[in-house]
Amino acid sequence: MVLIASIQGTFKMILMIIGGAVLLRFLGQLLIVKRNLAEQKRHEDFQKELERNRSFYKKNTGKINILGKNKPTNFQDVDYEEV
Repeated sequence: MVLIASIQGTFKMILMIIGGAVLLRFLGQLLIVKRNLAEQKRHEDFQKELERNRSFYKKNTGKINILGKNKPTNFQDVDYEEV
């Protein structure tokens, strides 16, 4: 009777260890899929931004932009002297 109980306990323990390993493996696969989806979304967003910039530059190539009241603050004023 004691031998049967220890065999049953050992069998339950082995099943719990196998179940835990399977569960951890499944969770690991889910995390890998989540990371890959996030990376794919980041790549798609980058491609959309790149395409938007390409179309903007293609559309505005050769055009002159005149600044209105908003003047950039990071420019250098050059004064020419007569020789």
